[in-house]
Amino acid sequence: MTEMWNQWEGQVVNGIYPLRRFLNASDHSSVFLTESTTEGFLNAAIKLVPADPALIAVQLWHWKTAATFSHPHLIRLLDSGQCEIEGRPLLFVVMEYAEESLSQILPYRALEPAEAQELLVPTLDALAFLHRENWVQGQLKPSNFLVVNDQLKLASDTIRPVGVAGEKGARLSVYDPPETERGEMTAAADIWALGVTLVEALTQYLPTWLNGRSEPPSLPANLPPSFADTVQRCLSPNPADRPTIADLQARTKPAPAAQQARPAPPARVESVAPIAQPEPVIRATPHPYSRSPELPKRRLSTPAVAATVLVVLLAAWGGSRLFHRHPQGQQPAEVVSETASQQRTAPAVASSDRPPDVSAPSSPSQPSSSQPRPSASQPAATHRASGFAEQRRPPPANTSPAVIHEEIPKVPQRARDTIHGRVKVAVRVTVDRSGNVVRDTFENAGPSKYFNHLASQAARKWKFTSADNEGSREWLLRFEFGRDSTTVHATRARS
Repeated sequence: MTEMWNQWEGQVVNGIYPLRRFLNASDHSSVFLTESTTEGFLNAAIKLVPADPALIAVQLWHWKTAATFSHPHLIRLLDSGQCEIEGRPLLFVVMEYAEESLSQILPYRALEPAEAQELLVPTLDALAFLHRENWVQGQLKPSNFLVVNDQLKLASDTIRPVGVAGEKGARLSVYDPPETERGEMTAAADIWALGVTLVEALTQYLPTWLNGRSEPPSLPANLPPSFADTVQRCLSPNPADRPTIADLQARTKPAPAAQQARPAPPARVESVAPIAQPEPVIRATPHPYSRSPELPKRRLSTPAVAATVLVVLLAAWGGSRLFHRHPQGQQPAEVVSETASQQRTAPAVASSDRPPDVSAPSSPSQPSSSQPRPSASQPAATHRASGFAEQRRPPPANTSPAVIHEEIPKVPQRARDTIHGRVKVAVRVTVDRSGNVVRDTFENAGPSKYFNHLASQAARKWKFTSADNEGSREWLLRFEFGRDSTTVHATRARS
């Protein structure tokens, strides 16, 4: 099916939605970049699903109802219907165009506990909305945690009413709770899937069951202890034993200011015995991504650690980006992602999530302040970003008038620390008449798959000026990764 879907680029669905570029596919669906007729959504994603005559009416009703939901952390559905391509009957749903998904991040690194906290806040908010309406998300997994304009959103094309089970005969995954085999679907199913996703996001591995899922799971050794109790409760075999969304939200909300006061000093005692000193108040150092004020923290007994750490590490979502941060003033380009999350089993010993050490023969990079600013006569477009802090600075003006948007890979500092010298990756991109990148290939791949992936993902998000008087064009994007910065030069490629 994937090979067939690849060949459908250029087809037009119902004379409205052109399949501009194949994006990804699963066992039962494919996703393409398309153009939207909805105001404010020039680019969109269109998902194609083989039509089952027995389920067409129900699936279309689910999508049309989901399109009426309005929530800041749910992907907006724009249109849906039936179509036919090369004689094959299909269903289609058009939705917001997402930049990336959690499933794209996890093959390269696990989330930090504070990042998982950022993920939980909007996720629980969206699930609370659905559960109040007696609907469930239905397929919580990393590929359905999406980012649109620096905001986390859950996929909406999978949601369905409580009590409506999935397709009969469909292959169940580890994200499906045990009761799914009995045809049951309740809000507790989303809690189970959220627990599995938390384990995978924090460790890059899935929980395992040695004696069937009627017993507690075996969790990866590198799961942060602060999440262990929450995850164990979410993965309870009995749906009634799992926490509700309200329970989880209570754990992620900071304590009221009145409860954060220092403990009162002990009463004065007329005695020759030593006076017990009050337990010192320990100020928690906030996570660098957190915008919350410092919260006082006391030593806690072991059962209370999980709940309190969640409170202390809570970072307000705001408009910040969960997986990467964009420079100020730079709008993210569009990339959709709905690939199936690869399932893994936990190793006997926790492994490191750092990328492999990378060496390059070139000389070490100079500090960014010593780099000459490109002049207007230079043909190459140059942009520099250095670490999370420097990435938030406004980028310099692009010197090439043909480049409308340039995407610079966001590299965690711990990944930069593995670099010796410079890692160079050259990506050749094909640009259509509208200025969108429709294809990318490696002109010169670097020594690291990790940095090759970052360069390829960034290259697909570049935007160039439109050129109605010529067909596709090719540009060469030369990425250089260093310990202190990332540089990209864009030049017209020679044929």
